[in-house]
Order: sequence, then structure tokens, then C-alpha cells
Amino acid sequence: MAETIGSLVDKISIIQLKICHMAEQFQRPDADAAHKNEAGSRLAVLNVQKTDLEAELTGLFKSVIAGRTRLKIYRQFKMYNDPRYRIR
Repeated sequence: MAETIGSLVDKISIIQLKICHMAEQFQRPDADAAHKNEAGSRLAVLNVQKTDLEAELTGLFKSVIAGRTRLKIYRQFKMYNDPRYRIR
């Protein structure tokens, strides 16, 4: 499994922010037609990406609930700021 629930939620939240900002660009009253066309095209792509990520998250949830997928905990082993790992 390449994605985790957390990474998918993170990606969806980032895409949603991009959608909000791109929608603002698409609706700008001072923007010319070329700018609005480009923003509209990008907005369409972002919406497809969000739909794909939501489908992947839903599929992962269903797989976990059905017992087909087990979530793994990946431990963080941070070495910085730990004097035991400093080369003397």
C-alpha cells in the first residue's frame, strides 16, 4: 500500500485549498479571458484529482473495514538533535 489514510487526507486538503484559490482566479473580475480560461482548465484538472483521491481514500477505508488491508504503523526514528548519534 503506497498511500496511508493520513497521506490521502493531507493530499485532499491541499487539493481543496488549490481548488479554492484557483476558483478565485477564475472568478476575478479584473482578469482577462486567457487568464480565466487557464484557471478554468486547471480547476477542472484539480477537481478530477480530488475525485480520484477521494475514491482512493474510500477504497482504502472499505478495504480496512473488510479486513483485506491492515494498516501499518511506521515509527519515526529521528536522529537529529540526539547527542547519542553525533560523530565526535
